[in-house]
Amino acid sequence: MTSLKNRSEMSEFILTGLTDDPELQVPLFIIFTLIYLITLVGNLGIIVLIFWDSCLHTPMYFFLSNLSLIDFGYSSAVTPVVMVSLIKGKMTISFKGCAAQLFVFGAFSASETLLLASMAYDRYAAICKPLHYTTIMTSTLCTHLVSGAYVCGFLASSIFVGETFSLSFCRSNIIHHFFCDIPPLLVISCSDTHISESVIVSVGAFTVLFPFLVILTSYLLIFNTILKIRSSEGRQKGFSTCASHLTAVTLYYGTVIFMYFQPSSNHSMDTDKVVSVFYSTVIPMLNPLVYSLRNKDVKNAFRKAVRGQLN
Repeated sequence: MTSLKNRSEMSEFILTGLTDDPELQVPLFIIFTLIYLITLVGNLGIIVLIFWDSCLHTPMYFFLSNLSLIDFGYSSAVTPVVMVSLIKGKMTISFKGCAAQLFVFGAFSASETLLLASMAYDRYAAICKPLHYTTIMTSTLCTHLVSGAYVCGFLASSIFVGETFSLSFCRSNIIHHFFCDIPPLLVISCSDTHISESVIVSVGAFTVLFPFLVILTSYLLIFNTILKIRSSEGRQKGFSTCASHLTAVTLYYGTVIFMYFQPSSNHSMDTDKVVSVFYSTVIPMLNPLVYSLRNKDVKNAFRKAVRGQLN
């Protein structure tokens, strides 16, 4: 297999960042620092809380703790780079460093789509098969679902990186983006990208569209079950059970499909930057808030933890 080094004449890339305006760089640095701190505290806090409180040792919270780990992972692959580029005005990244960043970001992003599908299946089992829930969602199945999400995510990312960095980059070393991502890298390649694009889209379809079909099917069955409940209180409780997960799915899939499932010729780098900020930095910050603010169990566990510290 040809090494990454031999496939390119570039030793490093230049990331243009979010803005060239010096007056905006410090305020943006402060904003991204706050976002990253909230992401760090929120996601790691959720993981520690679920590990600490035995009442949260259920399949749903097992999936949630892994979602927090994934959000922390792909946010950490991007946000610190953005912060450094804002301070420096621009940032250089080595060829291998760019490949490593894309790999980590892609691996956790792809894992998240599959994990969201597993969480949808968990909600289906809880609402549509409540009497058999404990026998369906066993610890073994949960472990296999989470492990499968990570394995498939990391394999998919290996293909993304392999296809992207098998191209030659002799046209320019300036990436018009704030981190190494597939669309801006394809733009500056001087190779024919059609085959690589086809492979990337095919693998992306598996890691994005297949889980989406699982989620869609699960929720069609869930809504069908909820609508059959006679009491309005029961229906409201059923919808409430799914609200946090549906919010997370909508936020994540909306931006992913917009970013990656359109022809490269239709990409606007400025628009992609805005969408990527939301996708790579804001969503990982929002997920812990979405799940904790609407979840009584998490709130109670947090109160118990605070009282335990105070006592």
